[in-house]
Amino acid sequence: MTQTSVEMLPTNLNVLSVASEMYPLIKTGGLGDVVGSLPGALRTYGIKTHTLLPGYPSVMDALEGRQIVKQFDNVLGYAVTIWEGVTKNRALFVADVPALYNRAGNPYGSPTGQDWPDNGIRYAVLARIGAFIAQGYLEHWRPAVVQTHDWHSALVAAYLHYDAVEAPPVVHVIHNLAFQGIFPRNKLEEFGLPPHAFALEGLEYHGQISFLKGALFFANRLTAVSPTYAEEIQTPEHGMGLDGLLRTRSAALNGILNGLDLSEWDPMTDPAVTFPYAVGDIIGRRANKRVLQAEFGLPQTTETFLLGLVSRLTTQKGVDILAEIVPRLFEWNIQLIIVGVGDREIMRSLAELQSRYPHQLACHLHYSETLGHKLHSAVDASLIPSRFEPCGLTQLHALRYGSVPIAARVGGLSDTIVDANSAAIAEGVANGVLFAPTNSETLLVAIRRAYALFQQKSVWARLQRNGALHDVSWEGKAAEYAQLFRELAGHSPLHHNTYAEIAPRRGDILQRSFRALRRIQPARMPLGGQKSESLKSTGTYA
Repeated sequence: MTQTSVEMLPTNLNVLSVASEMYPLIKTGGLGDVVGSLPGALRTYGIKTHTLLPGYPSVMDALEGRQIVKQFDNVLGYAVTIWEGVTKNRALFVADVPALYNRAGNPYGSPTGQDWPDNGIRYAVLARIGAFIAQGYLEHWRPAVVQTHDWHSALVAAYLHYDAVEAPPVVHVIHNLAFQGIFPRNKLEEFGLPPHAFALEGLEYHGQISFLKGALFFANRLTAVSPTYAEEIQTPEHGMGLDGLLRTRSAALNGILNGLDLSEWDPMTDPAVTFPYAVGDIIGRRANKRVLQAEFGLPQTTETFLLGLVSRLTTQKGVDILAEIVPRLFEWNIQLIIVGVGDREIMRSLAELQSRYPHQLACHLHYSETLGHKLHSAVDASLIPSRFEPCGLTQLHALRYGSVPIAARVGGLSDTIVDANSAAIAEGVANGVLFAPTNSETLLVAIRRAYALFQQKSVWARLQRNGALHDVSWEGKAAEYAQLFRELAGHSPLHHNTYAEIAPRRGDILQRSFRALRRIQPARMPLGGQKSESLKSTGTYA
């Protein structure tokens, strides 16, 4: 493992991050987590980030010390007020356009799950404001580099190109190439783009407009969220029709793994964890397993292999193939808890399976940030059967909390998980189980292999400890972003020490004294098979 360490640098380089979501203000997935946690990690390396967000109700409500810094009478047909403020130590600019952003539901769709029909103009306005800020429209602040994320802010690079005025370089982050922001050709003028933008060397994509293509073509640099994903998207299999363009831009494309905010993901201080324990303390986490079994109405048996899946319930995440093998899975002493929301047909099949196997399968078919933390603190293994996975944060959460990931060998999963084959076990470096290709049979074999390892208590404990020792923080990864930003801005490079490390870094596992651990008291459990009243009353059980 390569580790980078630097001294704290003065925040002397301004970066504008333009995104559609940011945890904890608004989040639908990993994009929000990364946009929320990366700025804090970058401060160590002398980077000060202002994030431009749409003025969703949750963002406007959380903005502290806010003041108006700019007003536009007409941005693509809408009056826009730019607010500046902070929330949870994050510096924000907010594009306040009530007609576009003051809505119920998630950022992209209504409470009934339908995409907003005007999503094109909603995020074109966001990108247009991002381009204006980049060009110096704010008198008191101007960025040295602009960072954009996925299709929602991808037009920033296109606007800067077609405006043909002096502007800072743009780094575009590819979180998921599958979502491209495709809109009809006749929207070109509405989006404020010139007619010649509809071209092969522009935004034209199979007769339509692709927001994402605008960034892939015009951004100065491209970063994918893992090294393996950066390679995969240059192939027809994973390139989503853009692999040819990405191959032509391969010199400008690299992969940087995502990291976690360790203050948010610490089982000793996480309020979602019933019985707190230190990172790497596999004994201390055992009581959480019985608690979770009780809360979901499953028999509280220690020897049962408890699997968990927390995910968007979609075909990308491979949840459909998991549903296919459930009857065969439960021939063994296995329980499965599923948390998430997504495709209606997948959810229907899971609900039907839960009714058939009430003592082995429990589902919470809703989004729950709390259960997303609690599950990893309690289950023996976390399932991640994705057909493709740009980086994946789920496996990082699992590793951190001592749950062994069982994952498809794709994207960032293969960059962060060392498969428990005989050689890796003998060398003491395995931390999970990988399988390929992604289908129901290979998933079943992987679970069977993990089940056999679970019976070998010392081997399983080593897998758990290796996972906890794995560096899932932003340290090092944020340094790569900082190095890139400083290079593009013409600043001096970071002075850092790089060294090879044979074993995973022990980092945060030893940061707390084990003497500080509170003694685990026996839990007062509901009778086996009864769902916890507290869980039902808080709405965290489907």
